[in-house]
Amino acid sequence: MERIDGAVAFITGGASGMGLGMARVFSRAGMRVVIADIRQEAIDVALAQFPPDNAGVLGVQLDVADRAAYVRAADAAEARFGKIHILVNNAGVGIVGPLLTATYADWDWGLAVNLGGVINGIQTILPRIRRHGEPGHIVTTASMSGIFAAGLAGIYTTAKYAVVGLMESLRPELEPLAIGVSAFCPGLVDTNIGDVEKLRPSEYRDSTYTNVSLERAAFMREKIFPHGMAPLEVGERVLQGILRNDMWILTHSEYREGAEQRFEAILASFPTDPAPLARVGAEAMVVRNPMFVRERERRMAQRAAT
Repeated sequence: MERIDGAVAFITGGASGMGLGMARVFSRAGMRVVIADIRQEAIDVALAQFPPDNAGVLGVQLDVADRAAYVRAADAAEARFGKIHILVNNAGVGIVGPLLTATYADWDWGLAVNLGGVINGIQTILPRIRRHGEPGHIVTTASMSGIFAAGLAGIYTTAKYAVVGLMESLRPELEPLAIGVSAFCPGLVDTNIGDVEKLRPSEYRDSTYTNVSLERAAFMREKIFPHGMAPLEVGERVLQGILRNDMWILTHSEYREGAEQRFEAILASFPTDPAPLARVGAEAMVVRNPMFVRERERRMAQRAAT
């Protein structure tokens, strides 16, 4: 999207943290924004941060795991603004704990929101973007946990790896339709993502994570998250990523070494014996993806120009 003035952005998890940072930055850039969040009280607080006469901001309550509710929220957005151009799949729960003690409830909740919520967003909003035929964009908030695994966050990492692969798969399909696709993979940001247990629905309460999560959330809130990137800076970086149509929107340079170590370990694990030509020919569709080469060349050219 080269022009964003007047465009409509639908942002899930938009009432706090990175979602609110994006909403505020997008609004200042001339967009109309839909702040979708599961917490009505958080929506009310978020809306108070915009000028009271700003008709370009709409708050809608939404549990992204509820497909029927997603349709109602999208209908409300279109009833107010007519169209949706940008979908930001940002809602997520920072579920943390060892896989060895995870319950089905932990898996079901973590994947319902962090992966299922993204799928629901794409299935609900993408047809509406395609219907009006104007340029659009889909951003999904993954994490550096979608680039390499670290820490006791196996459920979270599983979902984030999945959504990065989902965005990489969706991008070439939507490119001919003038709809951009980005996987947003931030590092440490000053948010409340660690305060997840208060949002856990009753049907997912059979968990060994609860007490650990509450203790960890207090520690992260007091000692760790205040050192993270400010949500408004995150919003600015995401906006620039949309304007450049970046495949991966990466915001924290200090994670490069971790990514290099993972990628180098994968390359070092490939066998070195030559593959039979017949097999290579049969695999032609999947041996390599030209999208990655194009994205690397484009980003290197941008870097050289600046």
